Amino acid sequence: MRNKYHNKKVEFDGIKFDSKKEMNRYKELKILERAGMIKDLELQPAFILIPSFKKNGKTYRKSSYIADFKYFDVEQEKIVVEDTKGYLTEVYKLKKKLFEYKYEDLEIKEL
Repeated sequence: MRNKYHNKKVEFDGIKFDSKKEMNRYKELKILERAGMIKDLELQPAFILIPSFKKNGKTYRKSSYIADFKYFDVEQEKIVVEDTKGYLTEVYKLKKKLFEYKYEDLEIKEL
């Protein structure tokens, strides 16, 4: 199935990925994890950008950014957040900006 960005959803290891690019990156990260170069690999980690809140009697849902991967780079001794993007949407750009503001100690690595 293709979507408007022309990527095809695929499955590997019982995991559904939004694109072949994302699946291939997962395979690379699994190799790095087995080699001990990274650890604590997470798929689809969510980061809350704006918590839910109420205003004038209306409840607003939280806004989150969901990355493709998050892991700890053993050599660099830091947490890495990755996103495999083929196309940078305006919504993604805004969420990235909010992420960069809220999570000052993290950055998104785009592939």
